[in-house]
Amino acid sequence: MSISAIILSGGRATRMNGVDKGLVLLQSKSLIQHVIERLTRQVDEILINANRELAQYQALGYPVLQDEVEDFLGPLAGFSLGLQHAQHDYVLTVPCDSPLLPVDLAQRLMAALVENKAEIAVASSDGSTHPVFCLCKETVLPSLTAYLQQGERRVSTWQKSLQYIEVDFSDRNEAFTNLNTFEDLAVLEAALNNT
Repeated sequence: MSISAIILSGGRATRMNGVDKGLVLLQSKSLIQHVIERLTRQVDEILINANRELAQYQALGYPVLQDEVEDFLGPLAGFSLGLQHAQHDYVLTVPCDSPLLPVDLAQRLMAALVENKAEIAVASSDGSTHPVFCLCKETVLPSLTAYLQQGERRVSTWQKSLQYIEVDFSDRNEAFTNLNTFEDLAVLEAALNNT
């Protein structure tokens, strides 16, 4: 089954002094390049949600979609764009700041989604849910549009209003490391350099 992916890189990165997180370097490569490398073999289409530094994102060679609403909506703005513009029936969402994301993320989410006849499958590990790592059917777009029009923004609340399944990735817990600060980045860089 064909999958479109949207990489969420439209945030404000307030804990990184407002730099564009997807373009921050890890081992001489931007975070979003790490994410793209891990996604390429998993999906049939890659889209990028970005609101700044658009030329740099476009230079990566994938469609770049900007939030349609000026008022910052958070991750769900990217979800909405992915669902609207995807060429395929399933949409995978991932953040730009998790360079170690699982190389079998799409496969495992899809297997659980199909097996459980769910509309949306969300990754979890060690008792934590990772709502921005999810696979959903394109048919959930009307419910998301209605949710956003009500002024709602919470990702997990919307997800749990659907036929919802969590998929355990506790065997890959480190894959969901997300880099919110420059300290996080330095710690991961040091760990990777020592492996």
